[in-house]
Amino acid sequence: MRHEVIVGVERRRRWRDDEKQAILEEVGMNGATVTDVARRHDITRQHIYQWRRALRRKGLEAVSDRTVFLPLPPQTSDEAPDVPVAAPAPAPEVEIILRNGRRLRCAQDLPTASLHHLIRAVETI
Repeated sequence: MRHEVIVGVERRRRWRDDEKQAILEEVGMNGATVTDVARRHDITRQHIYQWRRALRRKGLEAVSDRTVFLPLPPQTSDEAPDVPVAAPAPAPEVEIILRNGRRLRCAQDLPTASLHHLIRAVETI
């Protein structure tokens, strides 16, 4: 029989919320990744993701001293705001089920002559 001896300290550590926040704030600092921070504190990456989610639910998101909100200059009425323009809504479609079981989808406002040509083409294929 084969036996395995585990040498080392097995532990279950407890982290206070302020300790978790301090660790979470290290992510992104000087380019540190989640993996770097986890390795430095001898925890798994999953701990960091779970802590973020849990602290967010508690309303204790990690806020860094480096977070700065910059004021925006007031807009004058003649300036157009940089708001993205919504794409026009697609025309409503109609689905026609042909005698041969095929389906034809086309724009609702398609001219009748074009629709007849499409139906003939799909039925002959």
